[in-house]
Amino acid sequence: MSKLRLAIVGAGPAGIYAADLLIKSELRDFDVSIDLFDLLPAPYGLVRYGVAPDHPRIKGIIRALFEVLDRGDIRFFGNVKFGSDITLDDLKRHYNAVIFATGAIRDAQLNIPGIDLDGSYGAAEFVNWYDAHPDVARTWPLNAKEIAVIGNGNVALDVARVLVKPADLMLSTDIPGHVYEGLKSSPVTDVHVFGRRGPAQVKFSPLELREAVHVEGVDTIVYEEDFVYDEGSNAQIESNNQTRVMVNTLEGLRGQEPTGASRRLHLHFFSQPAEIIGENGKVVAFRVERTELDGTGNVRPTGEFRDFPVQAVYRAVGYFGSPLEGIPFDDKAGVITNAGGRVLDEAGSGIPGVYATGWIKRGPVGLIGHTKSDALETIGNLIADKATWWNPDQPDEEAIVTLLEGKGVEFVTWADWLKLDHEEMGRGAEQGRERVKLFDREEIKRLLGRG
Repeated sequence: MSKLRLAIVGAGPAGIYAADLLIKSELRDFDVSIDLFDLLPAPYGLVRYGVAPDHPRIKGIIRALFEVLDRGDIRFFGNVKFGSDITLDDLKRHYNAVIFATGAIRDAQLNIPGIDLDGSYGAAEFVNWYDAHPDVARTWPLNAKEIAVIGNGNVALDVARVLVKPADLMLSTDIPGHVYEGLKSSPVTDVHVFGRRGPAQVKFSPLELREAVHVEGVDTIVYEEDFVYDEGSNAQIESNNQTRVMVNTLEGLRGQEPTGASRRLHLHFFSQPAEIIGENGKVVAFRVERTELDGTGNVRPTGEFRDFPVQAVYRAVGYFGSPLEGIPFDDKAGVITNAGGRVLDEAGSGIPGVYATGWIKRGPVGLIGHTKSDALETIGNLIADKATWWNPDQPDEEAIVTLLEGKGVEFVTWADWLKLDHEEMGRGAEQGRERVKLFDREEIKRLLGRG
């Protein structure tokens, strides 16, 4: 076989890295032709739609992803939905193999009483709103003065920071107008972040923590009773520089005098979610059970419960993958069933031509470095499986374009995206900002001359 025709479904970092690594791979002895499909009219996945607007340094990864796609050796097809606009049977007719890199965008479940009350939200839903995901509502109910955020990871800190940060401090970012207006009108005074374990076990990154606890106009409050360490905690602090930096940051907040700011960020540890309390169907309080260290760095419940008056609760306990039509899915883990990126059938055998990478392969853990090593493993297995690839009857590169056009799919090409990207930056320049994000599908169509 002289050329591999490869489809990748998902144009976030996982999909783009997989394409780039295959093109650069020294293991292959064949040419490649890669088409990248995404549900959204823009590339970059969660880097564009899952990172808070005030994270320009983290969003810098977009620059590297842009350079990969702008080379011209990977075709981008945005606004294409797998399962309807393009199916697995379609892919088999036009490609030798497919890699699914669809990520994880749903909230993981938290099964405690009161989780369905009015005022109880998934963090992923809120992130989609403040990042102007094209398929979510333009409004968000920001009417709570006191808010609980459940979780001790970066998403929890992002959500807490966005909720408590004065909206005017976000104006230099790409925050959409409706999000700015919503946050500016919020009456919030106190945001409480609850973690089940202690300061030495948090899952934040040092950068996220520093950004959250040093917001202008916001007092950060920690509690003396939470600064407890056991043998396992001390071993973690001594052996892991990142843990040591975060513990030092938190320790630096002890005894810090409040400035009297009108907004406060409270960090609570050893607090396990127990119940969301409601009245008349609405959230009025959040109940936690205190935990204690067991000597190993893990915790056990103490049987002591505490209630905090809040009017909204955000659960940031992890993302969860979504099933894809015709692709085996592990409902418990929220991932495509696979071994090393090879998608497996019910009997545990590899399905020829079907692969996975990124969070839909391994679950929503790890940072960009993990995504690259993930893609390397999947690409290595794909190359090794050359003899089992599909034999498409319409491998010509224009055939897939004809198929999509025939179905009336208004797909977005890379050239189209460059126009939209230019428009976003132009609108930003008018306001002294880097860009103003486009999000309305109908407006995008008009800008591309299709409305």
